[in-house]
Amino acid sequence: MNKTGSRIVTVVIVLAILIFAALIGGNIYSMMGPSQIPQPAAAVQSPPGPQPAGAQARSATAVRVTEVTPGTIENGVVINGDVLASSQVSIYPNMAGKLTQLRCRVGDWVNQGQVVASVDPSRPGEEYSESPVVSTISGTVLSVPASLGDTVSVSTAVYVVGDLANLVVETFVPERFSNAAQQGLGALVSLEALPGETFPATVSEVSPVLDPASRTLRIRLHFNRQDNRIRAGMFATVSLVTNTRQDVPVIPREAVINTYGSWLVFVVDGGNTARRRTITLGLENENSIEVLEGLEMGDLVVSAGQNFLSDGDPVRVVD
Repeated sequence: MNKTGSRIVTVVIVLAILIFAALIGGNIYSMMGPSQIPQPAAAVQSPPGPQPAGAQARSATAVRVTEVTPGTIENGVVINGDVLASSQVSIYPNMAGKLTQLRCRVGDWVNQGQVVASVDPSRPGEEYSESPVVSTISGTVLSVPASLGDTVSVSTAVYVVGDLANLVVETFVPERFSNAAQQGLGALVSLEALPGETFPATVSEVSPVLDPASRTLRIRLHFNRQDNRIRAGMFATVSLVTNTRQDVPVIPREAVINTYGSWLVFVVDGGNTARRRTITLGLENENSIEVLEGLEMGDLVVSAGQNFLSDGDPVRVVD
């Protein structure tokens, strides 16, 4: 038998085996009952009837809420300044000459009218009596710009004397806040030398004009209580309160979401459902925001978890 004949025989045998297997399989299923015939797997369905009580709670978003209550909110500006003596003057000689005597040192107390130095106005071939240098105010010697033996003129400062009993803070307010800077305005002062502490102060002096170069307004503040730890020359940070409102709806700053220029919050209703509200803002500071429109007193505003909410979502309020 050639190779072609062998291949034909092989194909015939394979076809016979397949036909025999198909006939046997049909007989087997014909002998089995309907319940014994394998069925395709069906999708698992939950039993009919009401769902468990905890099913909705598990799908709800956990949030924290804050009740809208009347409060006081302050708006302000933070600026830097320097601690100075309330009054500080330079002491000048009445005549030019050689400085022959310095009677005081830095830190000494001097009285008004006290002789603090002497100047010899003599010239070669001429002799004159020494001219006394007199303090024009009472206070503490802050600095001694001149040295013994210097030749001074009537425009040379020999001493700088200041009143350290009453310290002030001098600072400069930006132009946009200049109208709010009025005498009697309250502020809080913090000092780098005394970290973690704040000192209440009050605006006591306001310049009538703005500096045309810096566009700022110079003001001075007096401390409400003096503290011996505060010294002239210290660097100060001033939190100046420019506006205050009382008994207005106030909510936490983190509760507000900015979406395409609109401000919105989520409010939880009696059915534990989040409702989206568009609001209008008023005064704001680092922690709180005043709400002019969109909320009422007693509303429960979502203060944590609001970024995962949509209008109508179920929520679960947590402490």
